[in-house]
Amino acid sequence: MADTAADLGTLPRWDLADLYPGPDSPELAADLDRCEADAKAFRERYEGKVAGLPGSDLGRAIAGYEAMDEILGRVMSFAHLLYAGDMSDPNVGRFYQSMQERVNAISTELLFFTLEINRIEEAELEAKLASPELAHYRPWLRDTRAFREHQLSDELEKLLHEKYVAGRAAWTRLFDETMARLRFPLDGEELTTAQVLDKLSNRDGAVRRKAAQVIGEVLGKNVGLFALITNTLAKDKSIDDKWRRYPKPISLRNLANQVEDDVVEALVTAVRGRYSRLSHRYYMLKARWFGVEKLDYWDRNAPLPEDDDAQIPWTEARDTVLHAYAGFSPRLAEVGKRFFDNAWIDAPTRPGKASGAFAHPTVPSAHPYLLLNYQGKTRDVMTLAHELGHGVHQVLAGRQGQLMCDTPLTLAETASVFGEMLTFQALLKKRSDPVGRRVMLASKVEDMLNTVVRQIAFHCFETRVHDERRSGELTPDRLGEIWMEVQTESLGPAFRFDDGYKCFWSYIPHFIHSPFYVYAYAFGDCLVNSLYAVFQDAEAGFADKYLEMLSAGGTKRHKELLAPFGLDASDPAFWDKGLQLVETLIDELEAMG
Repeated sequence: MADTAADLGTLPRWDLADLYPGPDSPELAADLDRCEADAKAFRERYEGKVAGLPGSDLGRAIAGYEAMDEILGRVMSFAHLLYAGDMSDPNVGRFYQSMQERVNAISTELLFFTLEINRIEEAELEAKLASPELAHYRPWLRDTRAFREHQLSDELEKLLHEKYVAGRAAWTRLFDETMARLRFPLDGEELTTAQVLDKLSNRDGAVRRKAAQVIGEVLGKNVGLFALITNTLAKDKSIDDKWRRYPKPISLRNLANQVEDDVVEALVTAVRGRYSRLSHRYYMLKARWFGVEKLDYWDRNAPLPEDDDAQIPWTEARDTVLHAYAGFSPRLAEVGKRFFDNAWIDAPTRPGKASGAFAHPTVPSAHPYLLLNYQGKTRDVMTLAHELGHGVHQVLAGRQGQLMCDTPLTLAETASVFGEMLTFQALLKKRSDPVGRRVMLASKVEDMLNTVVRQIAFHCFETRVHDERRSGELTPDRLGEIWMEVQTESLGPAFRFDDGYKCFWSYIPHFIHSPFYVYAYAFGDCLVNSLYAVFQDAEAGFADKYLEMLSAGGTKRHKELLAPFGLDASDPAFWDKGLQLVETLIDELEAMG
């Protein structure tokens, strides 16, 4: 299926039939029934016996567990993508919830398996790993057992697992469906969240102002509900962290990301320490270009006065990104082209559709899907390059199988940001005129500031909210105060804010879906800046090493993956190297006047 939008051409819509023909399909029902029976048989065969299994038998048991996990992953991928396509349809919402409950019940039968694996003593497990069948799963065992000291009793683990669908998942669904139903009246139209946010990058300042004001008004009317959701989920996490003995709200995320606390702290400290030389300096420069002493907050993403703001048709966006990918590696472009040749992308904006963009990996036996809200701006082309990078990464990592294909968030953003960088450099080479070059450089700097400075500010907001929530509920006003403080600190003196901006925190989905996800964007951007510097100085063979890194999926940690490039994220100087590239681009813009 496809949509045609004015000046954009035919925009693709995905076809989810590669997962299942439909929500009522016999194939879906059969998979669920078979997996349910297999899970019960698996539990009867292995419960209470895992520690006594020889290495070869344990390896075969994990392979059986992996097969069932892939079926359940396929079901939930289908349900999630269907739901993301229209969150406002109650029948779709009912199906999504029903699948969560059914899959949760089946996976409860399998919960014992990892709990028992984690109770095996290290020396005993190491002896079992002499078996090739088990040795194959060494990376998965490493990552599963990383949570050993935070594991609760079997009964508590089962209770928490079963209650998830009526707890965190239900509150997340409430947030998603509320956001999908919101409408923002602007110039006689009722806009969705994605459509009204796009107006903040309109070249007409009056349009940007009206869009910002209506966003503040609509979010303000709903801020009580969003504050309740935020407070409830933060309290839920606090209870979970207390029982599992995590020292900080971020500790679980860092452990899942396979990154040390001090590495993340070094990143945050490095970025905050450069606010004045990055965002503060750039936005003062932008204010000067606009002929004002201060910018209103709705001008943050405004195109420069010289920017022609031309609509970029879908076919041009596709060709631009694929050409940039091919210039680096024909293999990278070849995998990327499959997304366009097949119905793996959903690009048009429409009521009820999830806002923003994402790449969903689904399962290795299928393929990823991309969700976009393409509206023809240069930023939308960069978003396409970003999400396609994720998609290519997910395809390449699929060879590791269901249990080991997922990449930690800190490295999951590498291919996406690298794809953006390739696309930017390809576009910049086409612009020899000084004005066009300045527009391109400024656009890239703003994207980097949004990826690094803005996301670290989000991280600081989230950290403060979770810390304060441990002492009691935060009012909407208090949430707004924290938001304004971190935004003022990160964006600097070039901006003028009003009360309408105080509730802009409430539309950020990452705070709800994935607590403490956001620093991964800054991690990925700084990493890619360092990686790209190596690429520019590299001899032949860099692309092959890069593709091998992507193909590793979750089998290796960041130190192992970056070692072939001579990089080490645990070195505090690593972050300064990545941030220096942003500073250098701002230097170049200042020199242009």
